[in-house]
Amino acid sequence: MTRGPQMRVLVATAIATLSLAACAQVTCAAAQAQERTSAQAQISAQTQASTQGLADDGEAYWRLEQPLPPGPPAGVNGSSTPIGLGPIGDIEFWAPNRALLITAGNGSTIPAGLWAYDGAQWHELSIVCGASDGRIAWAGPEEFWTISDGRPGQADEANGTAPPLEDDTLCRFGLPPGAAPASTGLVVKDSYASPAFQSSSYQPMHAAGCIGASDCWFAGDPLPEPQVGAFQLHWNGQTLSEEPSPQGHAVQDMRLFGGRLYESLRIAATDKLTNAEPSPPPLLRRINPAGAQPTFVALTPGVPTYAPRELPESLDFLHLGADAEALWGAAGPPAGTPESSPHEPVTIVRYSGGAWTQVLGPVEPPLLSPFPNDLVKSIAAEPGGESAWVALEPLRKSSNPSAIVARISADGTVSDEQTLPSSEEAQAGVGPKGAAKQISCPAPHECWLTTTQGWLFHLSAHLEGQELPLDADPAFASLIASRPHDEGLPQVAPDAPPLDDSGLSEERPLKEALAAEEAKPAAPVVKAALLSNLHTRLVHRDTLELRFHLAVKARVRLLAHRRKQLVASTPTRTLGAGNRSLLLRLDPHRWPTKLSLQTHALAPLPDAPSGGSTGAGPGTGPNAVATSLKLSNQLALGEVGPAR
Repeated sequence: MTRGPQMRVLVATAIATLSLAACAQVTCAAAQAQERTSAQAQISAQTQASTQGLADDGEAYWRLEQPLPPGPPAGVNGSSTPIGLGPIGDIEFWAPNRALLITAGNGSTIPAGLWAYDGAQWHELSIVCGASDGRIAWAGPEEFWTISDGRPGQADEANGTAPPLEDDTLCRFGLPPGAAPASTGLVVKDSYASPAFQSSSYQPMHAAGCIGASDCWFAGDPLPEPQVGAFQLHWNGQTLSEEPSPQGHAVQDMRLFGGRLYESLRIAATDKLTNAEPSPPPLLRRINPAGAQPTFVALTPGVPTYAPRELPESLDFLHLGADAEALWGAAGPPAGTPESSPHEPVTIVRYSGGAWTQVLGPVEPPLLSPFPNDLVKSIAAEPGGESAWVALEPLRKSSNPSAIVARISADGTVSDEQTLPSSEEAQAGVGPKGAAKQISCPAPHECWLTTTQGWLFHLSAHLEGQELPLDADPAFASLIASRPHDEGLPQVAPDAPPLDDSGLSEERPLKEALAAEEAKPAAPVVKAALLSNLHTRLVHRDTLELRFHLAVKARVRLLAHRRKQLVASTPTRTLGAGNRSLLLRLDPHRWPTKLSLQTHALAPLPDAPSGGSTGAGPGTGPNAVATSLKLSNQLALGEVGPAR
């Protein structure tokens, strides 16, 4: 169904493109840096020249363009039928013929990772650093960051809660160290994470942006109590540091405009504040370039305009989109608002020429709004004019939704509103592909839309022979299949041989488990073992005492498992170097079958003479150990007699 003017194209042309690349969840990324602006302007000029003389809509039309799945393993027949790419978190353009999207994957056919666009088609770029709802931030033509999912491996909390993984790690992609441009493919240069269940743990991140290669920001949820503020990380070109924003509003979107980053905030009645705010509180905050003070500037209230008696928390955060001329923001009722409940319709604002204007809303009565019962999913400024495309989803949910897009001008006029797939595609047998999610427009009459089911729609006026120039950069040609260890996260590497005690017996302590390894080609100097001289014994028949020696100050935790279930654990304790001990109370009716000792060095390990007790961890970095102790239940059960 078409909800706007009829498309002026041949049906055959539209249907013939159904097996090509696809439309995605985009956010227009014009003018991110001078180099980037130049690349975009050059191709945008070619695009604009090829569409001169066209009507306001550029005679462009939306069509489904879905890439084929990646090739199967050798000896397995591939599929010639496109499928959804899985949940797509973000789609970002460096230039009209260079883009990335990040996905959570779709079963075994589409791995979680990234896809790249070269001006002609989308192809798989990485099978690592995918995300449930990830974000992408371009830092240069061959360098970018992703907000990605964490990797399993950390221990559960004492109550059995699994560590959170969604959207709480970062990957930095770029050329390998020392590689010359146009000589090799991209790699994941750095991966960043943090230990779970701590006050300093990374929180889920929803926004990312770079002012330059040495000035990138990542932000998300409020900090856990009793801390106040919102979680933010800053990359200065050398290190990644935590720089929380002072007020506890979640940061939901981020967009570069005019050499500054703009953050969009979600206001909630429960937000914890460092200091009082004006009423209504600002929905936007500006981040100035590195070196400029103050770093964070809350924009003066008054944008957007609220309806009488409207509460700030009744309006969702402003989804942001920008081109070289204007920054747009669009919001509607928050997701989850019942259709029958009172709510304000879509609000749209625009910043250009140093001034904000209210493009849409509030409207009295609300039914006079062009989008009275729609949620805003994203907005993208369309370069070369004063219009923007908005991705919408009806408040009334559908089990098999279609995507809705609308084009709105700076004066609030809606010139086009369509449901995708188009009526022509529907007549050709193309069914609904999910609700609209992300939209981005890198050039005049050139936009991409992603859907909730991982499909791509493409708005283009290009005819045969007028396509975008092909991006042949070899950096984006090879598949990225490896991700380095997470910096900031203790690496699980054995500091000593596995431990096998003779049972939890009062009379028989655990023999020393960290003897020197078998003779190997020895280096003149090696690192001392973090742990040594481990002994265990039972005290009062149900309390395990573990004695050990720490080479340096470390965090230590002892866990007891009965098969796969955690049955007892000590709190994580910070202990100084020297002889130490831990006491663990055991339940005779849930007697453990395995013990594990987790450690994380908080200082560089000292050097030890060659042939001494050594560790296998990194020379000067944090050293993590997960040392297993196998239990002989016959001895332990015979003495304590728990229920079997």
